[in-house]
Amino acid sequence: MPKKALMIWGGWEGHEPKQCTERFAAFLRANDYDVEISDTLDAYLDAGKLSALNLIVQTWTMGTITSEQLHGLLGAVKSGVGFAGWHGGMCDAFRAATEYHFMTGGQWVAHPGNIIDYTVNIADHTDPITTGLADFRIRSEQYYMHVDPSNQVLATTTFSGKEGDAPWIAGTVMPVVWKRTWGKGRIFYCSLGHVLKDFDVPEARTIVERGLLWASR
Repeated sequence: MPKKALMIWGGWEGHEPKQCTERFAAFLRANDYDVEISDTLDAYLDAGKLSALNLIVQTWTMGTITSEQLHGLLGAVKSGVGFAGWHGGMCDAFRAATEYHFMTGGQWVAHPGNIIDYTVNIADHTDPITTGLADFRIRSEQYYMHVDPSNQVLATTTFSGKEGDAPWIAGTVMPVVWKRTWGKGRIFYCSLGHVLKDFDVPEARTIVERGLLWASR
């Protein structure tokens, strides 16, 4: 029997949420998942459908979520449904929803210099999400985030202080990829993925693909 995944996209269109969602929906389908794609947060209101899922993947930057929608999402994850995402679609969603941020383990606050070239450093070479991968370069937004110290960090980036107008952050090591749990549910996040072409970088694509599979119950 195939596993079941719900993928939700929406919010700010600059992150190409529909296109990115479709790219990873194809990956999940190739790995024997029954994938439903929705463009409404009302999908979080159907408790019966959510309880039957193995994985929720969200690509919804900014926007707002109602208390009822949030309650449905948090309840599903606490019960064991995996939750995964990338970039602003997961960790710059629903800026006023602090309990959502508690679940995800982080919130975007800045990307000094906007689109720049930077290095992603693999911090854990033994985890199944990052094993076999070496440090790599990418041209994208280098996310500066507020992060939960309980996250299991798998990859990082270091700010030079030359990006934008924030020289005081020089030398700051910032998580890029992490995993954690919320109740019985697994949480996976990767800050890469500003637009679809970011996933043409093989390491970025592989990390997200592995992260989706890891988060799924």
